Amino acid sequence: MLFACGSSDDIELVAIGSNTKPPITLESSPTSKAKNIILLIGDGMGPNQVALARFATGGPDHRLSFENFPITGIVYNHSADSLYTDSAASATTWTTGVKTKNRYLAIDAEKKFLPTIPELLSTKGYKSGLVATSSITHATPAAFYAHIDSRYKEKEIAEMLIDSDIDIALGGGQEFFDAPSEDSPFVIYDKTLLDSSLLNSKEQVIGLFAEDGLDRRLGTPTQLEMTQVALTFLEKKSQNCNGFFLMSEGSQIDWAGHDNNVKYMLVEFADFDATVQAATNFAVANQDTLILVTADHATGGLVLQRPKGSKIPAQWTTGSHDLSPINIYAYGPGAELFSGVMDNTEIFDRILQALDYENLDSADCSN
Repeated sequence: MLFACGSSDDIELVAIGSNTKPPITLESSPTSKAKNIILLIGDGMGPNQVALARFATGGPDHRLSFENFPITGIVYNHSADSLYTDSAASATTWTTGVKTKNRYLAIDAEKKFLPTIPELLSTKGYKSGLVATSSITHATPAAFYAHIDSRYKEKEIAEMLIDSDIDIALGGGQEFFDAPSEDSPFVIYDKTLLDSSLLNSKEQVIGLFAEDGLDRRLGTPTQLEMTQVALTFLEKKSQNCNGFFLMSEGSQIDWAGHDNNVKYMLVEFADFDATVQAATNFAVANQDTLILVTADHATGGLVLQRPKGSKIPAQWTTGSHDLSPINIYAYGPGAELFSGVMDNTEIFDRILQALDYENLDSADCSN
């Protein structure tokens, strides 16, 4: 039997933080049925990424925002054709409840169309939004509106977004979109235009703040900023509707894992954790909102070793995704549905159960 492991060159020493935020009590929601769903994805965020972010931020007694949620589950995430999943196959399970092949988006292994959560909810009087720090045509966000046999056909995916049921989509990806025509959605390229009074006058908004993925060094909006804008937009637009669905992805936690770069990963994780906290604040104020935090897969085979003084040796063992299961954290009405061990396809079913989808009347939420 052959074993292999990374070399000492792959080890980064990470200082243990001291900005400890101890556990707080988030009570289960008194509301039995969810109205709104906020799905927060830490792409590439395996259990060891979570642990390292906790230690590096505040030490062993620190709690990340979602670690205060009352419900935690374990999610298995293989694709239809491999124990290894990519983001396209994994995101397709959340949004359709069906396993598919790696690279496929919202179609099954035989390339048959699968309706997505935003498409299903649009017939029930719901608004939907997407946020990503990657291109908005990247695999995870694309699974919520595109039906195609390759995640890499991003120009075609961009066209599908324009024609989709998504009301607001914020991220990168300018290079994949043609110049908007008269009847196109309202497209913005400058984060100074993320103004609620301006956006609320529009029916469909697409924000494209980089050629491809967002680059923090260039002053692009953060995941937190985009998510707050999307929440404000969806809350306003859904006042006379049944509710809203929002997916927000910290896309580049995964990219940092592929790069085997702990510093990069922790910067992206900090933005993700702040985003979860803002969403949690919204749900505390709006007790009919269910928040779910999960990942598509873990990336980098991250191993945390015995501390050396006040530092943790963090070792990457691969530049690819690994096969570890990931966690799901839940807060709000229906959170109890996400306890225990589940397949990633079950997340879709449990979201619809939390919404009591089967008993929702058909409705039109167009303004």
